[in-house]
Parts: sequence; C-alpha cells; structure tokens
Amino acid sequence: MPSALPSASRSFWPLPVDASLHGPAFDHHLLLNLWVALALLILAHLLLFASLIWQRRGQRPASQVLSEYLPLAAITLLFIFLGVRAERLWAEQRYTGADLSAMQVEVTGVQFAWYFRYPGHDSHFGLTELSLVDAASGNPLGLDPRDPYATDDIVSSQLILPVGREVDLALRSTDVIHGFSIPALRLKQNAMPGETTHIHFTPTVPGYYAILCTQVCGSGHYRMNATLRVLPPDQFNNWLIEREAAQEAAQKGARQ
Repeated sequence: MPSALPSASRSFWPLPVDASLHGPAFDHHLLLNLWVALALLILAHLLLFASLIWQRRGQRPASQVLSEYLPLAAITLLFIFLGVRAERLWAEQRYTGADLSAMQVEVTGVQFAWYFRYPGHDSHFGLTELSLVDAASGNPLGLDPRDPYATDDIVSSQLILPVGREVDLALRSTDVIHGFSIPALRLKQNAMPGETTHIHFTPTVPGYYAILCTQVCGSGHYRMNATLRVLPPDQFNNWLIEREAAQEAAQKGARQ
C-alpha cells in the first residue's frame, strides 16, 4: 500500500506532513512564534539603526518611557500571551483525558525496539511479568499465560490504527527512558520505567509514518524505530480480525 501523504505546508516556513487532528493548532502556534521572532529581529535592527542616527546627531529620545519602558512592557505582554497560549495547547493534549470510546493500545519500549499491544476480544490487557520476557520464544512483553485476559492480547511490531478514531496510548518502558515520537502526528512523550504515561490523538490521513526514539537509550539507539500504519476503518477491521483469528489458532495449538 503506497503512502498517502498530504503535501507539506507551502507557507514561508514549510513544515513536515501533518496527519493528526490536533496538529494544525500546534503548527499554527509554531508559525506564530516564528513570525513574532522575525518581527522582533527586524524591530531590534531598526531600533539599533535609529539609536546610531540619534547618537551621530547628538540627539536623545524625547521620552525614556517611550524609548525603553514601553517597548519592554509590550515585549513582556507578548511573551506572556505566547506562553499562556502554549500552556493551553499543552493542557488540551496532556491534562485532558481521552474519550471513553477511544481505542486502547499499549506501547512498550525496550532496548532497542517498540512493541504495540491490543487487548483482543475481551477488551482487557492481560498481566505481564518481567521474568517471563523472552522475545526469542515470541513473548517479548512477558505475557502471563495463566491470566485468561492475556490469552487474546495481540502484540505487534507495527502500530496499526484506523483513520478518524481517537486513540489512547499507554506508554511503558521495561528498562530505560525511551522517547516515543511520531513527527508527522506531532507527538512526543517519554516512556518511563516503572510508570505508565498516557497520550491521546486522532490520526486523520491514511499512510505510513515513522516512529522514533528521541532519547539516547544505549548503543543501539540509532536503530530503535518502528512504523505507524494508518488504515481506512474497513481495512483496519480486516487486519484486526485476521490477527485475532491467528491468535486464537495459536492458543488452540498451544493447548493441544
């Protein structure tokens, strides 16, 4: 399936592909910051040239309030506005929980791979034990076979999601800090050992997207990446049915 990516922004500052529902607000704020920085750069040079002209003419500004305090107050208010706006965007993404109908997926970072777990038919994640972790035997997350909720869990090395549905990711790490990042979806959140962190989003454009680790996690950090596949709902449902059937067949084979 070829990647179906929208064209990058054609603004003065082109940005990477944006394939998430919350992405445009982040991009707009980033562009606003860049335009403000450009305007302040131009203003600073104009004031510098003006001060040089005044100095050569032996003149001083008519009022210190107008020349110093007023610009300082304006810049302070501007940065307060940008900071409050950024804080609200952050709060919407981090401090507002996902909808109760959001799709649940668990992401686990290990040196040096990402694993993605779906809860299966019962909609419950099974128990895991570090002592049971054995990637060579097909149990990279240490699923406990004694837990009935774990028997239908689906573990994948790719993150497969349906387009247009909110997703609640539960991030975990079994060893060190890993930085879970999907640049095309404007996502970045650390996976911490010993705790679970949630992040929610809605993919909007079908396609293939890179998943990276943005924390230096060891000598193999450079190869710690994965792929996000965003599929139309019918294709995602077909994939999920196939994986559930394969998981059920594997469980039957293990019991025989």
